[in-house]
Amino acid sequence: MTVIVDRPHAAARPIAPLGDVVGAGQNVFTAAGPARYANLDYAASAPALTEVADGLNSALSQYASVHRGAGALSQVTTARYESARETVRRFVGGRADDTVVFTRNTTDAINLAAHALPGDVVVLDIEHHANLLPWQRTGRARIVLAAATFEETAEALEAELAVSPAALLAVTGASNVTGEVLPLRRLSALAHRHGARILVDAAQLVAHRPINLAGYGIDYLVFSGHKVYAPFGAGVLIGRPDWLDAAQPYLAGGGATARVDADGQTAWHTGAARHEAGSPNVLGAVSIAAALDAVKGTGFELIGYHERDLLTRLDEGLDRLPGVRRLHVFDDLADRVGIAAFTVDGHAPRAVAEYLNDRHGIGVRDGKFCAHPLLARLGHPEGAVRVSFGLGTGSGDIDRLISALAELVGA
Repeated sequence: MTVIVDRPHAAARPIAPLGDVVGAGQNVFTAAGPARYANLDYAASAPALTEVADGLNSALSQYASVHRGAGALSQVTTARYESARETVRRFVGGRADDTVVFTRNTTDAINLAAHALPGDVVVLDIEHHANLLPWQRTGRARIVLAAATFEETAEALEAELAVSPAALLAVTGASNVTGEVLPLRRLSALAHRHGARILVDAAQLVAHRPINLAGYGIDYLVFSGHKVYAPFGAGVLIGRPDWLDAAQPYLAGGGATARVDADGQTAWHTGAARHEAGSPNVLGAVSIAAALDAVKGTGFELIGYHERDLLTRLDEGLDRLPGVRRLHVFDDLADRVGIAAFTVDGHAPRAVAEYLNDRHGIGVRDGKFCAHPLLARLGHPEGAVRVSFGLGTGSGDIDRLISALAELVGA
């Protein structure tokens, strides 16, 4: 077991990447000539791990239709697709009867959950639009304004759930803007105490922290493959089956039906098939499973050490720079995944991002990160700059960023 006290300070030693990602040696053109690209935009789409690419190529050579085919390759492909569901279930600690539905992405998964929602939903204003707009469209969303601290925010959620029954509390697992990790066990207990279920948007969490649906008491969980080192537009909704079985099929079409008559009498499947009409993104699902296996093989203890050391290096570097100000949602939450957002005095976020790319070959994100209410609440309605990293990041990438920003601000 690693002994933390024996680890040198993060700023005093090199930190190597933990995983091999496709395109790690990619060169891009800058004002100073070709440079190795430093990808610090993992929160938008993480690059594919080489293990995932290898698994994809293996599956592609035997790719065929799923489920109703009698041919050998159809059976192989079906087995891979259904096995991917079980990989997801095991990875997030799902219950034996949880339904695992493959979707296009997190947004699609939450829209499916909203489609199946039987009552009101309580949601915070700090959410990514994917965990806000689908609920608002139902007309049954009750938005709670976050406070300066999580403690105050939890009290506001408690009061809202106490004043009137709600079917669901929908929360993020980790902020896509600042990386702050919310206490999910506590939120789950809070929801259940008032007779509500809880849905967790884990898009920014699954690649960074272990999750256990059964252990945490989470009823529904959603995430995207492209946030966890898998290519393609594919995502997951996993959770309790009753609401999903009671809802009308998300899409009408082949695969969702047990029987169709010419007179319009249709018998629909229950389970995942009910909401997966049409040909599914088999390779996307297989890639998600390969990515989850790779993350599990690396181990969350090692991932945690790696991210903590890089975050320490990043935070200390940003805090040394005049005019650079880091953002945070809550004053009392310290745990973060590998994300940091900041502003630079006198420089628009887009200008900072373009400078980093054009002069130094560093890719970051700028704007409002599909979280407009949160950025407005933080006093930055024009947006900010976001740095995010993962298994393919080393200390050299962080040092390049700090050096480039120091040049920008004249430090």
